[in-house]
Amino acid sequence: MSRIGKMSIAVPAGVSLQCENQIVTVKGPKGTLSRKMGGSVEIKVEDGHIRLTALNNEKETGALHGLYRSLLAGMVKGVYEGFTKSLEVKGVGWKVAKQGNKLVLNVGYSHPIEYAEPEGIKLECPSQTEITVSGIDKEKVGQVAADLRAIRVPEPYHGYGIRYKGEHVEHKEGKTSGKGKK
Repeated sequence: MSRIGKMSIAVPAGVSLQCENQIVTVKGPKGTLSRKMGGSVEIKVEDGHIRLTALNNEKETGALHGLYRSLLAGMVKGVYEGFTKSLEVKGVGWKVAKQGNKLVLNVGYSHPIEYAEPEGIKLECPSQTEITVSGIDKEKVGQVAADLRAIRVPEPYHGYGIRYKGEHVEHKEGKTSGKGKK
């Protein structure tokens, strides 16, 4: 039995859950999310809480029990509050700007990089060195943030690159002069 799967999910006011043919649909003030859930887990809504029950004691079912509970909790939170990830751009003369539905990044290449805003995701630039990714789908927000970070991964010598806000980049020592070596 999954310990995570046993925990119930509180359903905030204004959020509704519908389950038909193994497809779970969650509707809330920010939007609607749907996901197909396997048949080995039963989903019940009781007294404003969602409870998931494993239908058998197989190892795979226990793993899916916890996974489905986590995915469902993320869906409920997403349609009620939404998710955001913040990124910082560190580099001399590096900057980002929003032009229409595209994000234009000048991050040390010979040309600016244009990143189109995916459907269901909102990209914002509060300043020239910050990017905010927001949306209701936790997976999509995380993937877009990872794609933006992959454009220029932080390097360990000067720390230049695109990083998550608050991320610590371990710095390496540069080359030594070679004095004293024989």
